[in-house]
Amino acid sequence: MDHTNFTAVVFDWAGTVFDHGSFAPMGAFVRLFANHGVALNVQQARGPMGLPKWDHIHALLQLPAVAVQWQAVRGRAPTATDVDALYAEFTPMNAASVREHAALIDGVLPAVAALRARGLAIGSTTGYNREIMDVVVPLAAAQGWRPDNLVCAGDTRIGRPTPVAMYRCLADLAVWPPRTVVKVDDTAPGIAEGAAAGCWCVGVVASGNGVGLTAADWAALPAGEKEAHRARVGAELQAAGAHALVDTIADLLPVIDALQARLRAGERPSAA
Repeated sequence: MDHTNFTAVVFDWAGTVFDHGSFAPMGAFVRLFANHGVALNVQQARGPMGLPKWDHIHALLQLPAVAVQWQAVRGRAPTATDVDALYAEFTPMNAASVREHAALIDGVLPAVAALRARGLAIGSTTGYNREIMDVVVPLAAAQGWRPDNLVCAGDTRIGRPTPVAMYRCLADLAVWPPRTVVKVDDTAPGIAEGAAAGCWCVGVVASGNGVGLTAADWAALPAGEKEAHRARVGAELQAAGAHALVDTIADLLPVIDALQARLRAGERPSAA
């Protein structure tokens, strides 16, 4: 069997294919903690993005600035029970906020159509749970985004940054080996799950959580500021295992071609 041609591309969702700047979860986290008397700034809220949301909330509670406020409000350190309660409260908040940030990112549909024309399967994983994705999926489908599968946070017993959700994805798509699969994601945990699974990984910079800007605000930035963002966010994604970087999915096809050439030359994604 030929293992030198790609078989699938697996995409993240928020910040990668929809919600340019990944605003829906960020705003929900800020409001969630404000409801409990804890001030959380945007940078703090974005920090663990890409993790399953229970893990994201847990990580936020471990931040010294947040933990101190929680201690002052509650008179004790946060517990796993607190995380459970916050997560239950967060899910409907995020499910509501995604309705306001559901637009597909420019260039996604043509790129995916071109990948399908090459015979590639199109998979997806996300840090959102199934309840939130039950809202997102029909909104995205109405715009033309219909991947071949979806693995949500909570569908597997452990998630990002482990490769378990990617293994489920590869099984769903019936593709093998992992080196014939490309994972595309805007967050370090999402890149890490692809790298841990043995896949090629492409980091998305401009439309993602690391930059955190709308498409219009990104376009309005001076060239020097864009380059600074690319350097900062790109370094984070490469440290997580990204083999290549793009601004948005609109730039993906030449990168897929370059990675395909590296695979055919005998290179393996473990070289990240």
